[in-house]
Amino acid sequence: MSHYTSEELQHALHVISSSIRNCEKMQLKFEEGASQHSLLQSRMKALQISQAVITRDETLQEYAREEIMKAITPISSIISKSDKGQRKYAEGTSTYTRFQNILRAMYVARDLLNEEFAKRNV
Repeated sequence: MSHYTSEELQHALHVISSSIRNCEKMQLKFEEGASQHSLLQSRMKALQISQAVITRDETLQEYAREEIMKAITPISSIISKSDKGQRKYAEGTSTYTRFQNILRAMYVARDLLNEEFAKRNV
């Protein structure tokens, strides 16, 4: 499977779970049908699929290969936005570290999504 340690996987799982909770809270602020609402729904689904991939949860089998492929895009977007955000802060600051934690977790998620997608090659 992956080359990540159990600590790296646990860290990624913690960050992803926290991100899901934050998205759920934010989603209440946007009207259903609004682009921000739709974006959060896609992001939450990608994070939930990532969570299933990391934990090797039985719900992972509920996701089709196409859903796993689609989940990679929002995760890559989080990576891009976090990278841009991190560059605005000095290394060692709490905000820089927060972005670093998010980046590490999303790289793990993206790698594992890619592995799962490749495993399901038809």
